[in-house]
Amino acid sequence: MTAADRDGRACSQVGGPARWTLDLKLWGKPHYLAIADALTEDIRTGRLPPGTRLPTQRALAETLNLNFTTVSRGYVEAHKRGLIEGRVGQGTFVVDQALAARTNGAAPRVGPVDFTMNLPPEPDAPALRARMQATFAELSGDLGNLLRYQGFGGTEEDKQAALRWLKGRGIDAAQERLLICPGTHSALVGVLGQIARPGDTICAERITYPGIRALAAHLGLRLVDLPMDRHGVDPDAFAAVCTKVTPKAIYLNPLLQNPTTATLPRARREAIIAVARRYAVTIIEDDAYAHICPAPPQSFAELAPEITYYVAGLAKCLGAGLRLAFLVAPSARSALPLGGALRAATVMASPISTALATRWIMDGTADAIVDFVRRESSARQRIAASLLPAASYTADPNGFHVWITLPEGWTRSAFASQGRSAGLGVVGSDPFCVAGTPPEAVRLCLGGPSTRQQITHGLEMLAHALEGSPALASTYI
Repeated sequence: MTAADRDGRACSQVGGPARWTLDLKLWGKPHYLAIADALTEDIRTGRLPPGTRLPTQRALAETLNLNFTTVSRGYVEAHKRGLIEGRVGQGTFVVDQALAARTNGAAPRVGPVDFTMNLPPEPDAPALRARMQATFAELSGDLGNLLRYQGFGGTEEDKQAALRWLKGRGIDAAQERLLICPGTHSALVGVLGQIARPGDTICAERITYPGIRALAAHLGLRLVDLPMDRHGVDPDAFAAVCTKVTPKAIYLNPLLQNPTTATLPRARREAIIAVARRYAVTIIEDDAYAHICPAPPQSFAELAPEITYYVAGLAKCLGAGLRLAFLVAPSARSALPLGGALRAATVMASPISTALATRWIMDGTADAIVDFVRRESSARQRIAASLLPAASYTADPNGFHVWITLPEGWTRSAFASQGRSAGLGVVGSDPFCVAGTPPEAVRLCLGGPSTRQQITHGLEMLAHALEGSPALASTYI
């Protein structure tokens, strides 16, 4: 590469990241290596001085018309060479080589890998992202309506889209039973407020979604834990609890359960329904991962619609920032007061979020996002299976979180602490445990890290720790 060629490369930093790029044709090698080599040369010649903030991987991918993964791989290679470092919440920066030399030449670690946030992988396919972004542009033509108050529950078009989405899960509900809510939490608050009063009892899995614990505490409800195994709640244990107390409801996250990844099989669902009918217990079904599993068991809402409140949030299927949930009540009669309570508490779901979801569902974009999430989650699960000790964890090939049972000698707090020291975030079992001593286990979420390279890097270090003793952990991570 000639000096003239280098001089023609854009590189400036005025009030933001460097506008750095390169001509891939001049390097004659795989694109990810060309990116790393171009960074090497420009840092060596001073065109990229220490402390320069580089373009984001996504911005550079768009500039070079490359796949996001290719650019990410180039940045990872530059990380390995000790040229650049990631800073949480700030970006990627050129390393001060003189400072690195004064610290024994240690190359900076690959940036932190956050396995704590349970969200689906973010679509990075250019065509899909362009399709998603085009919807925002289309919605801008109707800003007047979208910035006004609307009736609770969505427009007629919104409700038709919601019913279409629910049919994709096998639920054919009358529109009068449907409510569109600003997220799963608001739906659960509304349902719990309708069927229980302070001091009443609600049953839940012993290891369950932390949100239901917080909501029960907020509403003054008593949460009673139910024993579970690898298939979920034990129906006999549920029946035993019902003979001792009078629960108003049972809360279940029965598909790809958060955090244990368990899915209740059809026979066990039917046994739970039989108990619920015998003791007049309402079922609250939080079907957060409804569309992620390609062939799920029938939902409680299909098997026992007359006693089930069904909640299908979009955060785990389409994106965590899309705070929207479709709530199906057991009957039109029960939906009316529930709608009034939700209107009083939340006013309405955001018309902007609702319109966005409606467009995506009706034009097929939502299905394309789900397809991406499924494929990417499966790829990340394969990475986990290739790196983590087989007996150490449970997972579903379609899910994007993993439940790790720690080997003898490890405590959840020590494991999480060792992870933090290496820039790896995991969640111990404590916030998930309804009662009793929390198990020595942690949850890993594979959807949070933006690339497979980050997933691989983080899981390699965690696998080393799991295969060794706690005393040696500092050596590994």
